[in-house]
Amino acid sequence: MPDTLLSARNLAFELYEVLDAEALSQRPRFSEHNRETFDAALNTARSIAENLFAPHNRKNDEHEPQYVDGGAQLIAEVKPALDAFNEAGFLNATRDFDAGGMQLPTLLSQACFAHFQAANIATASYPLLSMAAANLIEAFGDELQKSRFLQPMIEGRFFGTMALTEPHAGSSLADIRTRAEPAGDGSYRLKGNKIFISGGDHDLSDNIIHLVLARLPDAPVGVKGISLFIVPKFMVEEDGSLGARNDVVLAGLFHKMGWRGTTSTALNFGDHGGCVGYLVGKAHAGLSYMFQMMNEARIGVGMGATMLGYAGYLYSLDYARQRTQGRLPDGKNPLAGQVAIIEHADVRRMLLTQKAYVEGAFDLALYCARLCDDSHTLEDAEQREQAGQLLDLLTPIAKSWPSEYCLRANALAIQILGGHGYTRDHPVEQYYRDNRLNPIHEGTHGIQSLDLLGRKVGQHGGAALKALSRQIIATCGRAEPFTKLDDLRQPLESLLKRLSDVTFGLLGDLQQGRVNEALADSALYLKVFGHLVIGWRWLEQAVRAEQGRLAGNLADAVFYSGKLQAARYFLLREVPGCHHDLDLLEERDDTCVTMQDAWF
Repeated sequence: MPDTLLSARNLAFELYEVLDAEALSQRPRFSEHNRETFDAALNTARSIAENLFAPHNRKNDEHEPQYVDGGAQLIAEVKPALDAFNEAGFLNATRDFDAGGMQLPTLLSQACFAHFQAANIATASYPLLSMAAANLIEAFGDELQKSRFLQPMIEGRFFGTMALTEPHAGSSLADIRTRAEPAGDGSYRLKGNKIFISGGDHDLSDNIIHLVLARLPDAPVGVKGISLFIVPKFMVEEDGSLGARNDVVLAGLFHKMGWRGTTSTALNFGDHGGCVGYLVGKAHAGLSYMFQMMNEARIGVGMGATMLGYAGYLYSLDYARQRTQGRLPDGKNPLAGQVAIIEHADVRRMLLTQKAYVEGAFDLALYCARLCDDSHTLEDAEQREQAGQLLDLLTPIAKSWPSEYCLRANALAIQILGGHGYTRDHPVEQYYRDNRLNPIHEGTHGIQSLDLLGRKVGQHGGAALKALSRQIIATCGRAEPFTKLDDLRQPLESLLKRLSDVTFGLLGDLQQGRVNEALADSALYLKVFGHLVIGWRWLEQAVRAEQGRLAGNLADAVFYSGKLQAARYFLLREVPGCHHDLDLLEERDDTCVTMQDAWF
């Protein structure tokens, strides 16, 4: 039976050959785990995803949430799937044993969650948001907030959301208008409107905890005047029981091209003057707190984009092996049987492109999860800090690169199926529609590029960028003894040097105040940076594959050959093209900047 969610062999390769998950069990926090417990969690995740998430993926798409009597009503299959997810412990996979968690490394938690995202991205979105909201309250909430709101979220009785976007402001959070007035009893009364709030209303949990950005009366203008508030759908009494409905109204549902099973809501806060909220942390510091949840969600979006691309790749691969059509160009006998379309060179090109994109992105997502573990559990404080800085630098890449290139993989999956690809008889058209939302989710491609070039690469004196360069150089060093990898290593080394030079020049422009000019092509910079990172991750995979091949493991020879071929494709066909983009960045090409409104 072919893999339908993700390749089990590739997952084992990533966890145990590339990222050395077993070494994590040597750290005190994970000492009660080993490969056996890791694999048990993975097998449970795969089973629940296959049996409870995947079967209603199409129904989720065809039967969107409906606005009924002031609330959002979902199909019946969603709740049992999420109940099984919670009961199996995946909602709290990384939390302490004493807190009811599994105390798994983030690396393993992300690998488990990837199965759910591949099976049903819409249903998986509810726990994704809830876990991120719970982590934020745990990090910045006070003890009363933790006991009243966090504990029920950990238990899976309350779900969570993030409420940022407003109709007039979009991604420009500096312009939000939602207000919060002190009520005199330690609570606040909020008034405002939020849109595109995923999971903003449903009947999947006893309560929904909204994390809302708003302004206090004395707030300074801009992002430095934003505070963060906990706003429950239902009030929570001192004994933990639910009280009256809070003044949070579902104003309507948005109907999207993808993720149709996830409620996308417009919420009105305080229409009747009684929306109760509770300040998280310090006044005017809300955006800094929210960035923890946003960054967690961004990495989650990147993994979701990867898994949608992965699912489409596996489906089109199986289809290409089964579907017969035509003959090879040198086949002149019309009486000869048709060949499976995987025999056609162009179909192999499209499959190999998909493999290079989705398996490269999957490696990056898991590498970021490993960095999260390192930032919290490495013994050396300096190494922990470096891992955290590197994760911060890679977050825009981990979100945006898969959102763009795994979407391209989905387009290729449709192409392989031909006319069948864009019919609803096959899932690849849904995978594409679902994935098309991810370049917008949690900050657009352009916003991520501004974050990368305008902030991340230069912060802390470029420490994270230097650390990344050292990592890439180290991988190139490990590849050097393998002559078969010479032609793969050299394009990466060339791109690293060139991008470093261009980055130095762009940072110089920023320091000298030429901000608009330096950031004008930040999206192009993000593309090149992303290709460098994915190229590095592919070279790392190639080194491990070559080591495995030379070890004489005949059972895995075919798998390793596939890895080496995909690495070859990306490093020889994708990476060299970045030099043209670097030419444009180096020359400060102003074609887009100087284009005028009237000329369109």
